[in-house]
Amino acid sequence: MDLGHTQNRIEALPRAQARRPVTAASAICAELRDAIVSLELEPGAPLSEKDLTERFGVSRTPVREALIRLAEEGLVDIRPQAGTSVTRIPLSAIPEAVVVRQALEGALVELAAARAGADGAERLHKVIARQKLMTQLDDQAGFHEADEAFHETIAVLSGHPGIWRTVRQAKMQIDRCRRLTLPVLGRMSQVVAEHQVIADAIRTGDAPGARQAMQAHLQAVLPDARILAASHPDFFA
Repeated sequence: MDLGHTQNRIEALPRAQARRPVTAASAICAELRDAIVSLELEPGAPLSEKDLTERFGVSRTPVREALIRLAEEGLVDIRPQAGTSVTRIPLSAIPEAVVVRQALEGALVELAAARAGADGAERLHKVIARQKLMTQLDDQAGFHEADEAFHETIAVLSGHPGIWRTVRQAKMQIDRCRRLTLPVLGRMSQVVAEHQVIADAIRTGDAPGARQAMQAHLQAVLPDARILAASHPDFFA
């Protein structure tokens, strides 16, 4: 990945329609968040207020509001003298995020195993089938979307879909790591296999087994993060 193409990536972001300032800030924030988490905007990439105001067709106020929100989420670094940039991935934050996911998704998957039944398990297996197809096509973006759908479906089956919003907020730095791991040979197939174990435990109503499988699945990002930090030192802090 080439940080020299950052300007081109910013210019490729879609223009937002004219909106009230608060709405515009939310829209810009969402666009930039997606670009940062997907690594379309890479760690360390500079973010120019002037370029963003021109690209989105708004004043500087909503752009600044969006950047402040992203800074609060740990995705943007605002330094008055040095400029604004995409944060590097904080390696120290990954274990904490994994613990949060294990606690929340461990509880969700136990509840899903207790109440999902055959119909719920079938919904999960359909998502896994889509992941297998994306693996065969080497469609990393499609695979990531299916991966999100798998975990969100478990939240829905648990009866507590709102918890998924909290999980998504907690795992943004993990998602940035995962975008780097997907091109690794065999990684997508490994994730599919791990999801299969989770889905099978839900199908049989094995709540403890489902939690154990989920925790093992989420733990797998930790060694990956250390390896990625060594191979992409400019992306991590």
